[in-house]
Amino acid sequence: MKRKVAALEKVDADLPNLQHKIRNDPISYKDDFANQYSQYSAILELFLQSPTATDDKGLIRLRDLIDFVSHVADCYPRLTGEFAKQLINLLQLHHATLESELRDKIVGSLVLLKKKDIIDSNTLLNTLWPLLVSTPSKSLRAILYTKIVAEMKSSNSKSTNHKLNRSMQTTCYNHIASDPASPKGLWSVKLTRELWKRQIWSDAKAVSIMEMASLSEDAKVVTGGVRFFLGGDQEREDADDESDNDENIDMRKLRHQAGINKKTGKRDRELKAAASKVKRKEKKKNAPHPLNFSALHLLNDPQGFAEKLFQRHLQPSQPKVRLNLEQKLFVLQLVSRLVGLHQLTLIQLYSYFLKFLTPKQPSVTSFLASLAQSTHSLVPPDVLEPLVQKIANEFVSEAAAAEVASAGLNGIREVCVRQPLAMNETLLQDLVMYRKSKDKGVQMAARGLLSLYREVGADMLRKRDRGKDAALGLRAGERQQAKFGEVQEGGIEGLDLLEKWKEEQGLESEEDEQKGWENWDAESDDSDDSGGWINVESDGEDIEISDSEDEKDSKEKKAKAKAAKEAAEVAEGKGTSLESEAAMKQEEARISKLATTRILTPADLAKLTELRQAAAVNSALPLAKRRKLAQAQTANNARHADDAVTADQIEGLANYGKKLTREERIAHAKNEGEDKNDHRSTTARRKEKKEAEGKSTTNKEKARKKNFLMTIGKAKRKGKRSLVEERRILKGHVARSKRGGRRGNIGQ
Repeated sequence: MKRKVAALEKVDADLPNLQHKIRNDPISYKDDFANQYSQYSAILELFLQSPTATDDKGLIRLRDLIDFVSHVADCYPRLTGEFAKQLINLLQLHHATLESELRDKIVGSLVLLKKKDIIDSNTLLNTLWPLLVSTPSKSLRAILYTKIVAEMKSSNSKSTNHKLNRSMQTTCYNHIASDPASPKGLWSVKLTRELWKRQIWSDAKAVSIMEMASLSEDAKVVTGGVRFFLGGDQEREDADDESDNDENIDMRKLRHQAGINKKTGKRDRELKAAASKVKRKEKKKNAPHPLNFSALHLLNDPQGFAEKLFQRHLQPSQPKVRLNLEQKLFVLQLVSRLVGLHQLTLIQLYSYFLKFLTPKQPSVTSFLASLAQSTHSLVPPDVLEPLVQKIANEFVSEAAAAEVASAGLNGIREVCVRQPLAMNETLLQDLVMYRKSKDKGVQMAARGLLSLYREVGADMLRKRDRGKDAALGLRAGERQQAKFGEVQEGGIEGLDLLEKWKEEQGLESEEDEQKGWENWDAESDDSDDSGGWINVESDGEDIEISDSEDEKDSKEKKAKAKAAKEAAEVAEGKGTSLESEAAMKQEEARISKLATTRILTPADLAKLTELRQAAAVNSALPLAKRRKLAQAQTANNARHADDAVTADQIEGLANYGKKLTREERIAHAKNEGEDKNDHRSTTARRKEKKEAEGKSTTNKEKARKKNFLMTIGKAKRKGKRSLVEERRILKGHVARSKRGGRRGNIGQ
């Protein structure tokens, strides 16, 4: 018996050596492999007869033989034809009773066989996915999930594997749709979210999986699907930024180190690997940017999805899914974002908010943010006016706390930004008075509401509150309040500036227009078909149209219209007033005819861009006002229409006065979030940045760190200088600074 055990141990020790020999010369060691494979078959047969009765020696031997055969199976495809099927059957039938190391070894061997192209990706995934869903072992689930994600990533590394992606997406979708009440659908949600973050799945099919998850009947699956729509796109952007930051390699520094340090093969390989990474990064940077659409934009039916979410999870008194307050808030945020982003009509949503708009309601700022998100220009003002009135009654009063009043005013402002008609004149004048409050948060919130209505509804304010610009705009008729459902006319921004500039320069002739095309090089196809312009004749008589005839027709139409209007006014007994004539002239001057009468040349487009940039900075304004307008423009540009309204925006300045929680105090003590609370000097931060980049210090900084005994001689000499010598040194200093230093490198 002892001899048999010793012989087995000797054979186990020879397996790695035999594996190496087979890889180098498969034909010479075919008999040895056949012997080991027969031992594997015999041990496997004994194991299948009694899986639980096999001793430790037999399990170890079986595990070693599985590892050995899987590494060299591609050398003997005929002998190992049934090897992959045996492993799959063993894993599917006995995964619950297998010893953990043997089970992990079988999973690893299947992945290895896929890398050797013995089995395909579909076979591997169809084996691992059912085990991931059904196994009770936590460790096995972790291994299976990691292997599935890695396989999907490797299959889509060189090019998108559409066939495999569609197959796996269909599996995930059917897994949730077949049993909506099962919590096992969470694995489909987890896999889809991970592959979306890695930009492996970025199509509408992945979004439909998460849509089905959001409408399921399990609380965890619903929350996973809803949170994907709320934060999946941000996770994808963060992961992309992290991958870019990880690949930041300083090749200059690496080459410098390679020239100084001892030259070894390892350092040479590391330098080549870094150079290839930099090359790949440059190639990726120059490649066209992929169109990664947001998940909310890839929905097939946003209106139906929002209605189903609201009816299933928020509206019923006895819902199928029991959601707590936090989970309901997630669903409400998703519904409100869908309504606001796609401008959907969901009138019953706004009455749902009424019972939650009280200061005593937990997470009331999240409800206010959701209400603001669900507001858009097509929501009837009659629906929103009771909500705005209730917020004002519940939150904004002299007896309310400063934080409550600030949150209420900010919530009202966010609603009115999206639908200004939700505010009535009496309430607005009352709320604007809070700009004289002693609390900074309430004061800033009221000022924000005032500045908003100076732009969109100045006629609702008192004359003393309108401000100079709004009052002049009202008098000139430029700042009229928009009506419900009114859509602004489209046009080219800054075209009136270009037309005015052309009139000032006198550039209206055809020669000037031809000069605008001189430096424009357009590629043309040298084919037989493209031989110049093609004369197209109409069925009837030929019609010749010229710019001069257009101008004549437009003048004649204007003259006829003006004469007809004057005749009608005379017939009615009304004279044409000066105000109506001024309004007509102003309207005609506002509408530019340049784009409809001429083709804009590349020179015109370049000048149009220049005029827009010049008009962006109004040099006639004072510096303080210019700075304020620039800050407001930057804030408006940074805030995209697709961005969500958060509870922090509703709280405003009120959250600055809060006491820190225990976790925040611990993070502050550990200097976490140092970029927000970094009160060091600019010099100290610059010094730390230079040290992090590996840069050296200046000679002046080095001189400060010198030993005192090294500088005492220079200090003594400096004190004994005469006035003539001091003058000569100062002159030399001025001359050196003029020529750019000792080496005279000025202008380089």
